[in-house]
Amino acid sequence: MTVFERLTRRELAMVGREYLLAGHLIDRAGMPQLIAEGGLELMRDVAIEEWMGASPVYTRRTQRTLGFEGNDVATIFRGIQLDIGAPHRFMDFRYKVDDANHGEFWLASCGALMDVEPMGEEFVTAMCHHIEDPTFDATAAAVNPRARMRPLHRPPRTPADRHPHCHWTVEISDDADPLPEPEAAVRVAKSRAAAIPIAYAAEPTGDFDPEFALEYLPRSVLAAALGEVCLQGHLLVHSFMNAVEDRLGAHVTRQIAGKQLIGVGGLTSWRLAGALDVAGIGLDGVWRVLELHPAFLPREYVALEVERQPDALTVSIGACPALEEVGGRSWAAVMAAFPGLADKAMATIVQGADPRARCERTGRLEWEVTLDPAGEPAPQPDEVLLTRFSTGADFALEG
Repeated sequence: MTVFERLTRRELAMVGREYLLAGHLIDRAGMPQLIAEGGLELMRDVAIEEWMGASPVYTRRTQRTLGFEGNDVATIFRGIQLDIGAPHRFMDFRYKVDDANHGEFWLASCGALMDVEPMGEEFVTAMCHHIEDPTFDATAAAVNPRARMRPLHRPPRTPADRHPHCHWTVEISDDADPLPEPEAAVRVAKSRAAAIPIAYAAEPTGDFDPEFALEYLPRSVLAAALGEVCLQGHLLVHSFMNAVEDRLGAHVTRQIAGKQLIGVGGLTSWRLAGALDVAGIGLDGVWRVLELHPAFLPREYVALEVERQPDALTVSIGACPALEEVGGRSWAAVMAAFPGLADKAMATIVQGADPRARCERTGRLEWEVTLDPAGEPAPQPDEVLLTRFSTGADFALEG
């Protein structure tokens, strides 16, 4: 039985929204580290290459797994509805399909904009112009190389309270030159993550629905979708590491990726514990969060095992494709290469579920997790506090 088979359809949808947000927050954990290394320009250039590398690969994967391959505007929009770059509710996408070759989307509210507006117009322009122009087209071109996304308006906002936050057209034209596959995507397509199969029982998913919610998917399809969403995060991390290593070298890249895992891993653990109503209840809550944490899913890629003992949990990562990732560019491979980062990451993840949890290494990629009821709650590390800068940290996805 897989971890998803233990969940109800409602729970799957709830967890799925957390996974989409967690994928988005990967950048909120990694980009502050890049800004510290090289400022806005480095962050911008890595972000462009990172998303152009990952998005075309996982867009096609999701289409294949869920059985809605096509080359029209509706297919482009269906992909965005299951994209970690567009977490539901936090990024409030709205859609309009005019015909097979024309459509529009707009963001009634954009959580990413809420994150960067306080940082000033230079950061807003970097995200909403320099990064989105090439990466939006790369996402569309994964469905149809003759598709283009163009803004009707976008930030910086004038007036300052303008809504919707941005508005884009999508057009497919036979006269447009087909966009080439981004070089970064060609590299990501060679990764172990790109080739991982997701177990799936085929069922029809219906036509494009602009009001789509995860609850609308049949249960088996929803479980497969969650596996793909988790894999999107790993593909994004691989692409991020490709781009950073080209600029800063392998050692610095792995240090940054480890801090990225600590930041988003701890915050996601805290959010999952709250969503599942298991925060602070002890080892059973920690166990449930570890079983469902997207950093360790899908199991086809990351072979995490959690064993419940009477007074402890035994947590281990066994032989798996993530540990053999091309160039060692995965979180699991970084954990294997840097025990100190691995210990801090695992401790932060379990303490996100219960701050009284304690984590001790017992072997290579193996830890014992215990509870110290009388101990002081563990403080959140700096990597988590940096990630918490995002408005997504406390964003309510339910209710």
